[in-house]
Amino acid sequence: MILTDEKNAMNTKNIKAAKPAIKGYWSNGRFVKPEEIALEEVGPPSKTQLKAEADEKQALGQALLTLRADLMAKLELPDKLIDAISQAKKITNFEGKRRQMQFIGKLMRPLDAEPIKAAIDEQANGSAQLTLQMHLAEQWRDKLVADDTALSAWLNEYPATDAQQLRALIRQSRKDAKPDVEGGAPRQNKAYREIFQMVRAGMRGVLAESTAEPLDAADEDTNA
Repeated sequence: MILTDEKNAMNTKNIKAAKPAIKGYWSNGRFVKPEEIALEEVGPPSKTQLKAEADEKQALGQALLTLRADLMAKLELPDKLIDAISQAKKITNFEGKRRQMQFIGKLMRPLDAEPIKAAIDEQANGSAQLTLQMHLAEQWRDKLVADDTALSAWLNEYPATDAQQLRALIRQSRKDAKPDVEGGAPRQNKAYREIFQMVRAGMRGVLAESTAEPLDAADEDTNA
């Protein structure tokens, strides 16, 4: 019996201590919903949250230093921020660069981070796509030089190619590729590099027609 009374007393105490449910109310002819009241009670962000946001903006500012000019222009950043980024690129002193990046982070605090993140992602994805196209062009070049049937396959896929010029380059590349010594590696000659450039141009043309946005040119075959 005593245990039951104590349990009832504790339940009564808990009920009294329980926070009453938030109710809406009318204010100036407008009904304020409970969820709006709850948001008001959350309060300002903590110092930890503010520090995390500041660090994120500073990191984005660091990424802006290497952002392509066309993507930077689309962001329509404040002139003061653009000038600060330009200055940061010129600073070589470590401490001076650190202070400048802090200044850039401060200028970026009121800005929406999402468009900046999107621009950074676009550049990263574009670089990955360019690398993929480079590798594909290298594969096509090697096939064209090594296999007679590859030319027909290429022309079927890229019919705008100057077939006569490409055929002449393939013949010249095979001729010049003979190793200096028997059993040696084939030489990567001028015609071999020109085939790569021709393949790249053909691939860029098709990509530009399909996307209406030409791929950035890679004018040198670094592997050649």
